[in-house]
Amino acid sequence: MRISNFSIKRPVFTIVVMFLVIILGVVSLLKIPLKLIPDINPPIAVVVTSYEGASPIEIVEKVTKPLEESLSTLPGIKNITSTTREGSNLIFMEFSWSTKIDDIQADVLQRIDQTPIPDEANKPQFLKFDPSQFPIIQLSLQSTSNEKELQKLASKLEKDLTTVEGVANVNVSGTLDEEVVIELDEKKLEQYNLAQSDVVQLIQANNISLPGNTVESDGLSLTTRIVSQLTSVEEIKNLVLTVNPLNGKEITIGDIASVESKGKETGHLTRANENPAVLLSVLQQADANTAEVSKQFQQQLDELLQEEQYKNIKADILFDQGDYIRLAIGNIGSSLILGGAFAMLVLFAFLRNVRSPLIIGVAIPYSVIVTFVLMYFADFNLNIMTLGALALGIGMLVDNAIVVIENIYRHLSMGKDSRQAARDGAKEVGAAITASTLTTVAVFLPVVFISGILGQIFKEFALTISFSLAASLVVALTVIPMMASRWLKHSTDSEESRKESNIMKQYERAVRWALRHRLLVLAASLLLLIGGGLGLTTVGSQFLPATDEGFFNIRLEVENGTSLKETDKVVKAIEKELGKEKDVDVYVSLVGSTQEDSFRGTGTSNIAELYVKLKPLEKRERSVFAFVDDVKRDVEKAARTVNSTAEVTFNMQTASGSSPQTLTFNVRDVDTERLDQAVKDVEEAVSGINEITEISTNREETVKEVQITVKRDKALEAGLAPAQIASIVNDATRGVPATQIINRNSDVQTVNVRYDEQVTKNVEQLKKLLVKTPAGNFHQLDDLADIQVKEGPVVIQRINQQEAVQFTTKYTSNTNLGDISEKADEKIAALHLADETTITFGGDRDLLESSIDDMVLALVLAIVLIYIVMAAQYESFKYPFVIMFTVPLMVVGVAFALMITRTPISIPAVIGVLILAGIVVNNAIVIVDYIIQRKRSGLNGYEAIIESAKDRARPILMTALTTILGLVPLAIGLGGGTEINQPMGITVIGGLLSSTLLTLFVIPVVYSFFDKDTRRINKKSK
Repeated sequence: MRISNFSIKRPVFTIVVMFLVIILGVVSLLKIPLKLIPDINPPIAVVVTSYEGASPIEIVEKVTKPLEESLSTLPGIKNITSTTREGSNLIFMEFSWSTKIDDIQADVLQRIDQTPIPDEANKPQFLKFDPSQFPIIQLSLQSTSNEKELQKLASKLEKDLTTVEGVANVNVSGTLDEEVVIELDEKKLEQYNLAQSDVVQLIQANNISLPGNTVESDGLSLTTRIVSQLTSVEEIKNLVLTVNPLNGKEITIGDIASVESKGKETGHLTRANENPAVLLSVLQQADANTAEVSKQFQQQLDELLQEEQYKNIKADILFDQGDYIRLAIGNIGSSLILGGAFAMLVLFAFLRNVRSPLIIGVAIPYSVIVTFVLMYFADFNLNIMTLGALALGIGMLVDNAIVVIENIYRHLSMGKDSRQAARDGAKEVGAAITASTLTTVAVFLPVVFISGILGQIFKEFALTISFSLAASLVVALTVIPMMASRWLKHSTDSEESRKESNIMKQYERAVRWALRHRLLVLAASLLLLIGGGLGLTTVGSQFLPATDEGFFNIRLEVENGTSLKETDKVVKAIEKELGKEKDVDVYVSLVGSTQEDSFRGTGTSNIAELYVKLKPLEKRERSVFAFVDDVKRDVEKAARTVNSTAEVTFNMQTASGSSPQTLTFNVRDVDTERLDQAVKDVEEAVSGINEITEISTNREETVKEVQITVKRDKALEAGLAPAQIASIVNDATRGVPATQIINRNSDVQTVNVRYDEQVTKNVEQLKKLLVKTPAGNFHQLDDLADIQVKEGPVVIQRINQQEAVQFTTKYTSNTNLGDISEKADEKIAALHLADETTITFGGDRDLLESSIDDMVLALVLAIVLIYIVMAAQYESFKYPFVIMFTVPLMVVGVAFALMITRTPISIPAVIGVLILAGIVVNNAIVIVDYIIQRKRSGLNGYEAIIESAKDRARPILMTALTTILGLVPLAIGLGGGTEINQPMGITVIGGLLSSTLLTLFVIPVVYSFFDKDTRRINKKSK
């Protein structure tokens, strides 16, 4: 080929270009950001509406249903889910992957504006999904000093850590904000004829800062400002409310209420390893390098903890995505290096020549460096998918180089000089390796067109392998011939002596036997294919393999209305169980809230979350999944021993964002009674599956609430409207933030005016709450309203404008998604539910089912493209058809590899099959291409087949072995972070083993049927 001749003639030019590319590659590598997985931007949006004081039922009718009706006809919308609870509504919209949220944002806002909702409700807010809103680091802070001091230091540390480059925000759960609390004495209010509103108005009137108009002074125009600021508790205490008419004494706020600065009530507790703590969550900027942000954050944290003021603080990292990224990428990088080393060993073992492996040793890193340049200009990240693509392709990178160098070596054995051997060797196989590279690249073209989350995850993977293969082809046709022409010398082993070796003689006899028993060879291959196909049905399926990040959380929920103190007792029982486990490194408990709720400043006394971090994988004997299986029963038992209503849920998130060992589905119906019965039946049926360890629904029980019904006639007699009574009771029970003051330390504090808790926290006392009328009289609340304790719904869930209940089931780690789905389907089908009752699966199962269809289409397209590329290359429809017979042969090895390793069929395994379709044809291309060349040189068909099979056996075995051994580290799954790519490695190794061994016999046999000289070979021999 001309490019090879040019490289041999111009070695200096070739070397200079190499150095230029290496420099570009190093610079590109330094600038490519490190992330865990490719950037994923799912087409998801949320509409949030606040309607303070409204019940869930009222919000559903007045807000949820009108908004759902308007938004359900948006272009590209797939599902619309709403969750309504007291005071708020959240509508979750899922669009098709071809929809861009930015494009439909204006449409959504227009429909929100056109939807009639009550004036009392706040305007609905539109929010887009942003992956940077999820924390990349979570850590707990403990202190040997008192809890109040810890919370002050944590707030200061938060401000210091926010300055780290790339950090968007640091959220702190469990900190103590100071506020000024004014607790009113109800008897004193009555004595001095005062109301809560009088105190609020007085404080607001005395804490002002208002601008006035400009005034002229000495030729200057000066602005004016009227100021009266409160700065301390004492100043608030001394504010005069009224004058005692009997003795003329001034009545101050301090006379009718207690005024003090105290910690704002958060309603939750935070502990780490059973000690008081705070929880920090770090969010990064959208375009930041996760690994770099993590590194700089930890460095800054270590430096700050060395300072005197923070010497009593101990930090425990619960979860650091940056650490996991470095671990995962480091392990995949090690697999890549090991794979390259194995490839060089294979070459040395076959050629018994030190210089040939060294030439290949240059080809591998050079091809990888070229790939880095292409990745940089394609704006890719270095993540587990792109590095996994390089690790997977490491054996394939040397395939082209091996075919070229082995052929050059063969020409040297014929007695040619180095330059001539390099020129002839490269020219002879140039067309074959170009065809094989194009067929392999053609496999990945359909992957680029796959939509959805799968397309976003694997697009970079497909293009990275394509880049590396294109680079390897250029290297094989330029650098390899140039180096071989200078380094390789005349071989002492002649080509004839190699052909006459015992192994080659035995292989020749085997090929001749196969050509005499062609139908038997094809029948045996067919039986193996059928057996492999049946074997694949036994391994099960899953969406993506779970990644062991050594982190999970436990959610606890007890009966609605349970006090914080009672919930804490249950949490302490769970903590005691976790404390017994030697694999646990640290656990943080958030009682009375979840992390999500703490960000919003909300919480409920009957819930809690525990965040558990295990020791590093190399320091424990169990995976996080086995650990959860082992401790789940003990934790649940401990919780229910303390409180029989306790519901414990274990949650694990993997690197890809999926939930391992989880099957989710929802039940929908327009008829509430039928829905209730269906939910009950489904729950009973599914819970009977042995492998199911946990089943829960999002249907919360009703909660008891105090319902105050105004007696309109009594209220009218007292001179009060129902709205006035509602406002008075609301202020009395919630408290009123009257104003904000800036104290002498320049801290901003809220001033909260409220009643003594004894008045508002007890139903009987609430009935006696004194309500002041416009006439200045006082009436007890139960004179003006009926007060009863009733039950009301906590949450109302709707999916696609129907009431719905979502099921979340957890299963053991010794089964898989496919098997558990099959059993669940059988159980549900046996119930014979009404036609109007709809069951829809979500989560990993939904992703798997939609992705498998895409993957099957991609595989079919890949096979068609391979055939088209080869047909165009050879200007023939016949020879590509012969080559395509290698594709089904890979199924045998894939099936046996998955069965032996008990690896379920997953998306990475299917991607492995796609890759195989492009690889396995390469072996056949090398044989068929050489047969055609030998026939053109004058050999008859039969001898051409025998000679070509013998001559090409060695490079075929060499390329197969380099690819297989290059994938061994990936298939073994050395270290954390390699789990996603492991099924891919296993699949490719198995398929390549079977197809390579069978190709050496099946392709000569199949070719013989299509060649006119050998078509009737058996009859002629007879």
